[in-house]
Amino acid sequence: MSEKPAVVLVHGFWGGAAHWSKVVVELHRRGFTDLHAVENPLTSLADDAERTRKMVRQVDGPVLLVGHSYGGAVITEAGDLPNVAGLVYIAAFAPDAGESPGQISQELPPAAFANIAPDSDGYLWIKQDAFHESFCQELDADEALVMAVTQKAPLGSTFGDSVTSPAWKKKPVWYQVSAQDRMIHPDNERRMAQRMNPRKIVELDAGHASLASQPGPVTDLIETAANELGS
Repeated sequence: MSEKPAVVLVHGFWGGAAHWSKVVVELHRRGFTDLHAVENPLTSLADDAERTRKMVRQVDGPVLLVGHSYGGAVITEAGDLPNVAGLVYIAAFAPDAGESPGQISQELPPAAFANIAPDSDGYLWIKQDAFHESFCQELDADEALVMAVTQKAPLGSTFGDSVTSPAWKKKPVWYQVSAQDRMIHPDNERRMAQRMNPRKIVELDAGHASLASQPGPVTDLIETAANELGS
């Protein structure tokens, strides 16, 4: 067996597992061979946490859970499984017990909050013509267009789902702050990171989609976490 833990990548709102594509390639290049990316339904925190738990349970051995954006709330809820060795947050929500991503966002609204709009079925979308500036301002126009058109909308009610028992209170944690984030206020990221007492905080001059715009430094943090767990 490889000495490196399995890595399970958890996406957030407005994207699917493919948002991790550049990080997957970089992790594989660095010798991570046991890689998984959850495709969550984004229908409720309970549904998404259970889908993530099912994937983690399929892994034989320790797992490093990595969450982007709302995926941070998912790993906070699902990370209590015994084979989860650590949690890595990438520009992500890390709610405490009783907190929801919506509550955290309302307390300190991000710059692009107004560009999120519900449809008649209760799903939340980032307005396509504002997706580039809101979610991934450092990416080129073509890549942003594909993200905008293929965005995976969550049910609006998911924003209000609160965490029950935060895994970060029991597991080692690492956090990446995006200083130019327009989807989660950077000061919210800093606050959530600091209260978890992580082993390392990395701040990147990046927007919300740091996993796509700066996959190298994001992978550096994941690799650091894996190495520390293995030592």
